[in-house]
Amino acid sequence: MQKIAELLTIVCNPSFRLASVPNDWRIANVTPIFKRGSNGDPGNYRPVSLISVLSKLIETIVKNKVVSHLDEHNLLGKSQHGFCKGKSCLTNLLEFFEGVNKHADKGNPLNIVY
Repeated sequence: MQKIAELLTIVCNPSFRLASVPNDWRIANVTPIFKRGSNGDPGNYRPVSLISVLSKLIETIVKNKVVSHLDEHNLLGKSQHGFCKGKSCLTNLLEFFEGVNKHADKGNPLNIVY
């Protein structure tokens, strides 16, 4: 495992140093994945982007470092849900409606635009 880590370090470090990704790593194969319903309806497929393993690895490393930095320095507001552990679009929606309900319970006027 250590040998693999060393090889990946040799391959990936130039990208980090140069802040650039080789063109081959940017190419993705988009494949349609069937969801449900009629397989003759193009709307029943979702596109999945297949990228190189090295691209995915670098993406994960960078994301983890950025999120870690944001967490350590408390740079995200409480209303931020994207890329936050234990939070999602659903938790964001639930918190929003909780706030709406609090205002409605107090009799405050509400205007909501979707």
